[in-house]
Amino acid sequence: MSDRDLDLVLFGATGFTGGLTADYLAAHAPDGLRWAIAGRNADKLESVRRRLGDDVEVLVADASDPAALADVARRARVVISTVGPYLAHGGPLVAACAEAGTDYVDLTGEPEFVDRMFLEHHQTAVRTGARLVHACGFDSIPHDLGAFFTVKQLPSDQPITLRGVVRSGGTFSGGTFHSALNQFARAKEMRKTYTARRRAEVRPEGRSSRSVGGKPHRDSVLGYWLLPLPTIDPIIVARSGAALASYGPEFRYSHWAGTKTLRYAAGGAVGVGAISLASQVKPLRELLLSKVPQGSGPDQAKRDKSWFTVDFVGEAGGTTVHAKVSGGDPGYTETAKMLSEAALCLAFDDNPETAGQVTPAQAMGDALLARLQAAGIRFETIAG
Repeated sequence: MSDRDLDLVLFGATGFTGGLTADYLAAHAPDGLRWAIAGRNADKLESVRRRLGDDVEVLVADASDPAALADVARRARVVISTVGPYLAHGGPLVAACAEAGTDYVDLTGEPEFVDRMFLEHHQTAVRTGARLVHACGFDSIPHDLGAFFTVKQLPSDQPITLRGVVRSGGTFSGGTFHSALNQFARAKEMRKTYTARRRAEVRPEGRSSRSVGGKPHRDSVLGYWLLPLPTIDPIIVARSGAALASYGPEFRYSHWAGTKTLRYAAGGAVGVGAISLASQVKPLRELLLSKVPQGSGPDQAKRDKSWFTVDFVGEAGGTTVHAKVSGGDPGYTETAKMLSEAALCLAFDDNPETAGQVTPAQAMGDALLARLQAAGIRFETIAG
């Protein structure tokens, strides 16, 4: 991509999380970064550019205009998208990047969108050399790279079982809530698309990797009550396990929310069930969506008080490792950091040879792990 005149293009800089991503890039990007912000509203983009500085170019392109998106993709080495819900708005930009051989990252947590993009654009991206890397925010960087970090400390010639336990104190973004609620409402379509992808994708020879569920219970190592967490994260981790031989001949991953008391675990289960049921009734779904608007978020003071941890307990061949990933505000500040560092990693670092739709760990592995640690996200081994 030596003929590209831009290193990065950020779509969605006028939104809340997109704005935080733009601010992070402006503050932490390497000297000489050639980058631009893109979207459909020239006036709003110009306002963001004035905040960021004159070194940032403005590109006017509607997310539903294939010709304009193709022009942007042909100019860039990496495109970042914060324009969601992705199932409604994200497909044309992925298509443009796949066709142009342009690397792409986003922060989607929508399984149906990711599977649709695989079915529609994976083979094109393999042909052109594009790396399409979804789920580069809190969904699913801490979980995917945390599993990668933990597995590195386990024997790779033995079956590996790994569980990730998430705890947080913070507010998730309006975009994340809208995406999750809409996915709950499309459970049938989501299963259908997942099945179609399973039929289409190539399985690893002589190895197996999958996510596994379970019932709420108390974790004997961590001391938390565990509640199954229905997010995209275990799917992403299992796909990394299928792609990377270091995850052993048989890799099993389970994903949980952790609480200190049974009362909170029961309340969480009831809450998730209630939201899932409400999503099936259009008036209730629209009411819930109206209560958490997209494009807005908490102020700096509230974000500064937010936090997350993900504990990982891995077992293989008689070895047990307890590792932890932790950081600040998960839904906004750290998501912008993770997304930005993933894009910079694709643009500038020595990464594994990959193409097509790939996971963060598969596409960037050690290089992204080093970037995240340098950026202040903690990866530590507690025991093992």
